[in-house]
Amino acid sequence: MEISNVEFMLLQIIFEQKKVSGYEINQLVVERGYRDWGDIGSTSIYVGLKKLSKKQLVNSYLDTSKQGKGPTPRKFEVTDKGAKILKQNTLEFLSSSRERDNRFDLALASMPLLTTEEVLAALQKRKDFLTEVAKNINRKFETQGGISLPFHVQALFRHPLLFIKTEMEFMDILITDLLEKSDDKEMDKC
Repeated sequence: MEISNVEFMLLQIIFEQKKVSGYEINQLVVERGYRDWGDIGSTSIYVGLKKLSKKQLVNSYLDTSKQGKGPTPRKFEVTDKGAKILKQNTLEFLSSSRERDNRFDLALASMPLLTTEEVLAALQKRKDFLTEVAKNINRKFETQGGISLPFHVQALFRHPLLFIKTEMEFMDILITDLLEKSDDKEMDKC
């Protein structure tokens, strides 16, 4: 099932918090800087929550336990179907999103949903994916003239290759840290 970055982010937050209101989600989005990664505003939170409800990925109910002034908040929780979609998307985005895709950053926040082995497999798959992307960029660079290309055209090829190189270094550090963490503690979840 196709979900937007906003829906992915909302599912991740709701899954993490168990039961949460739209207002509380907005507070977390601000605190964590998700606006930078997911292009999410207050209005898009509520639109996204409606879409998730319509897709049956979240349930909602009025929290009648609220005391004091103001409207009764609507709380959201992830359905089993929503948890399954979140896990599938987390694995997909960790393993195959482009070198600067916000979905990868968002998937990092969803790692606790997965076992260490699942995260390691997804990150290795991502490394393989990035290796292929770099090979394709290099192949295009060479077939179009390589170093004989104008400087600005060479820059168009060098820029993504540098990002990929740095991303691969990050993958290696993350994998090493996860392996050390799992050696230190026999753990099932990240």
